[in-house]
Amino acid sequence: MSWKLARRAERMNPSIIREILKVTEQPGILSLAGGLPSPDTFPAEAMREAAAKVLTEAPRESLQYAASEGYAPLREWVAQHLVRQGMRVEPSQVLITTGSQQGLDLAGKVLLDAGSRVLVETPTYLGALQAFTPYEPVIDAVPSDDDGPLPEAVATMARQGGDAARFFYVLPNFQNPSGRCMSEGRRAALVEHARSAGVPLVEDNPYGDLWFDTPPAASLASRWAEGVIYLGSFSKVLAPGLRLGYVVAPPALYPKLLQAKQAADLHTPVFNQRMVHEVIKNGFLDQHVPTIRARYAAQRDAMQAALTRHMPAGCHWNAPRGGMFFWVELPEGVDAMALLPLAVKAGVAFVPGAAFFAREPQAHTMRLSFVTLTPEQIERGVALLGETLVEVLDRKPVLTP
Repeated sequence: MSWKLARRAERMNPSIIREILKVTEQPGILSLAGGLPSPDTFPAEAMREAAAKVLTEAPRESLQYAASEGYAPLREWVAQHLVRQGMRVEPSQVLITTGSQQGLDLAGKVLLDAGSRVLVETPTYLGALQAFTPYEPVIDAVPSDDDGPLPEAVATMARQGGDAARFFYVLPNFQNPSGRCMSEGRRAALVEHARSAGVPLVEDNPYGDLWFDTPPAASLASRWAEGVIYLGSFSKVLAPGLRLGYVVAPPALYPKLLQAKQAADLHTPVFNQRMVHEVIKNGFLDQHVPTIRARYAAQRDAMQAALTRHMPAGCHWNAPRGGMFFWVELPEGVDAMALLPLAVKAGVAFVPGAAFFAREPQAHTMRLSFVTLTPEQIERGVALLGETLVEVLDRKPVLTP
C-alpha cells in the first residue's frame, strides 16, 4: 500500500536533538547535549503524597474527562502567580496545555496559513521551528545580538514584501539555545517597535524562574497585554514528564486557541493537573525553585571554569545568568556537525548549533547543557571536547562537513 502524505507531513523533520539523545544513551558518554532538567530536582516525594491525596479525595473526578480549558483551581493559581510578576491576567485567559510545546502548535494552527510569514530570533528554539513548519509559513529570522533581537529589524521585517508577519516568536529569558537574557531597555524597545509595526508577539518563557543572581526584567506580556500570547511551563520547575504547560491569551484570541485544543486532545490529563495543584497551592515552589537555582548556578560556574581551561583560542561564549545552556562559537571553518562524531568517539556529546537557525545556519556553533552532570563530570566532558577540538584544529584543512 502506498500512502499519499499531506504537504504538511512532508515538511515534518526529526528533531536533531532527539536523534543525538539516542547516541548519548551509549554507556560512558558524557552528555552536554540534552535540554533536560536535572532529575535530582524532581520533587518525587511531594508528588507521591499529592497523588495519594488526589486519588483518595477525588478519585472519580481525577480519572474522568474534564474541561478543555483546564482544572479551574490550577488556572486560578497560574493567573495569581503571573499577576505577582506584574502581568494583568484573569483565570479566563489561561489555557492549560499538554506541555508548552502544545502551546506553540496551537499558536501555529490558529494564526498561520500556507505562505504567511512568521518572525523568529537568530538563533531560535528548534522545537518552535518544528511546531510552525507543518503549517507551511515563510519563516524569517530577525538579526540578533547578545542582548536579543534587534527591535528596529523587527519593525522593518514586519511588513517586508507587503505581507504582514502574523507574529514574532521570542524567548526573552535565558533563551534556548543561546542562553541570553534580554535587558529592560531591549524589552521596552522591542515592544514599542512591534506595537507600532502591528506585529503580535508569542512570548515563550520556560526558563524565567531559573535565574541565578537577579531575576529578569518584566515580561513582554506585562507591557502589551492585548498583543502578546504568553507561554509558560511546569517542566523546568517540577518535572517534564507531567507534560503541563499553559497559554495566556488575549480574550479576543482565546476562543480559537481553545477550539484548536479541543480538536487536538480534548483536554490535558486532569489527574496531572490536580496533582500539580495539590503540590504547589500552598507555596511549595517558593522553597523548591531556589534549590534548583543554587544547583544550576554551581554547575554553570563549573562549565564556565572548564571552558576557560580547556577550549582552544578562537572559541567564544557568554556565561548565562540563568537557564540551562552555554552557546559556543567555534573558530571559523570548524563544522560542529562534523565534529560531533569525533567527540562522541572520545566520550562526550553536544548539540550542533546549525539546527537552531531558520535562515543561514552558522555551522561553527554548538549548544552545551550543564544541568544534568556533576561539576566533576562537566570538567571531564569539556576537557574531552577541548582535546577533540584541538586535534581537529591541528589538522589541515580545518574540519568541514
